[in-house]
Amino acid sequence: MQQLLQQAQKMQQDLAAAQEELARTEVDGQAGGGLVKATVTGSGELRALVIDPKAVDPEDTETLADLVVAAVQAANENAQALQQQKLGPLAQGLGGGGSIPGLPF
Repeated sequence: MQQLLQQAQKMQQDLAAAQEELARTEVDGQAGGGLVKATVTGSGELRALVIDPKAVDPEDTETLADLVVAAVQAANENAQALQQQKLGPLAQGLGGGGSIPGLPF
């Protein structure tokens, strides 16, 4: 029983370390062939948004807004893939079958 408890504590420490690493790791997403680029952390926090001046048309702000949304969504999808890569094996080890309540995968 003691060994099982130690294993659970080790897995919990590994999970916490992986979550901290995700919070520090940045991933990118882009839209419009790179005209708009978004950077988020592995945990999904938006850190940067770069808009190429060619994407700015005062007559058509809707397209720019769509590009921003698409770039942020792409970055978040990349963050979710990173979460799955880093946390998925730990979740399976915890008996969650790859799913941890409160996480988006």
